[in-house]
Amino acid sequence: MKERLYELKQEALRRIDEAKDVKALNDVRVAYLGKKGPITEVLRGMGALPPGERPKIGALANEVREVIQQALEAKQAKLEQEEVERKLAAEAIDVTLPGRPVRLGNPHPLTRVIEEIEDLFIGMGYTVAEGPEVETDYYNFEALNLPKGHPARDMQDSFYITEEILLRTHTSPMQARTMEKHRGRGPVKIICPGKVYRRDTDDATHSHQFTQIEGLVVDRNIRMSDLKGTLREFARKLFGEGRDIRFRPSFFPFTEPSVEVDVSCFRCEGHGCSVCKGTGWIEILGAGMVHPNVLEMAGFDPKTYTGFAFGMGPERIAMLKYGIDDIRHFYQNDLRFLRQFLRV
Repeated sequence: MKERLYELKQEALRRIDEAKDVKALNDVRVAYLGKKGPITEVLRGMGALPPGERPKIGALANEVREVIQQALEAKQAKLEQEEVERKLAAEAIDVTLPGRPVRLGNPHPLTRVIEEIEDLFIGMGYTVAEGPEVETDYYNFEALNLPKGHPARDMQDSFYITEEILLRTHTSPMQARTMEKHRGRGPVKIICPGKVYRRDTDDATHSHQFTQIEGLVVDRNIRMSDLKGTLREFARKLFGEGRDIRFRPSFFPFTEPSVEVDVSCFRCEGHGCSVCKGTGWIEILGAGMVHPNVLEMAGFDPKTYTGFAFGMGPERIAMLKYGIDDIRHFYQNDLRFLRQFLRV
């Protein structure tokens, strides 16, 4: 039986040495140390031995088992280390290779224009006011001198949620809300950027959702000349020095008098081109002196306070400034379009 144990030890050590992976090694473990393995069979046959031989054979069997177990553990550690080294070699990183460039995002052209306009007016002492896009009929129309049944409401085909709640059609409601907060005491000097909504058919120049920036100044002794000087400065900062503006009579229910404002063409310097349609002027916004009714409904005494207001569309300004011919480009998220406006 001793000879059999020595043979088993040599066989097991040889097979352990020949094992190429953990699976093969586990097969050796089961074959020699399992419940049905030859060493276990030797131990079970010890009952047939003389009593004096049993302790010696038992000790030898345990010694063989221990040798095989240690050899298995050593081989397994070696195989696992070799596997780690193979993986490291396969996944090695060449630190001398140049890194892959990371594409950075950039502001949307509309965002750039809005931020540029905000910075310009903040530099003039204005503050930025923001308000709800879901608005009441009162603030969207009535507080702006557009009572129910007023024909000018038809110009703004609205998205009504209920009879008294709608998606705002302009950012002018923030003018009424801000004047109310001042409780009849000036000065008020704000711009109101934000999204607005109108029932319109989307095409190259129209969208059911677009942005507006309204401006409002209310104080004692505010005159039309203050409005003109403000808008001339705005045009020159946005479109370049040398720009001039002109007023044309118009009508808005919340201003009186009201004007359309044109800027001299920045492309042809006023000589006439395709951008200005040969006139030398480009319409950019509407403006006027705040209507006394609007002041009064907001709690201001129109005999003491006057003011001016203006409203512009950042989409139109961006289209003019960057030569964009279709308003839908702003909302289609086409990376080919957006990458033209990378900020250096």
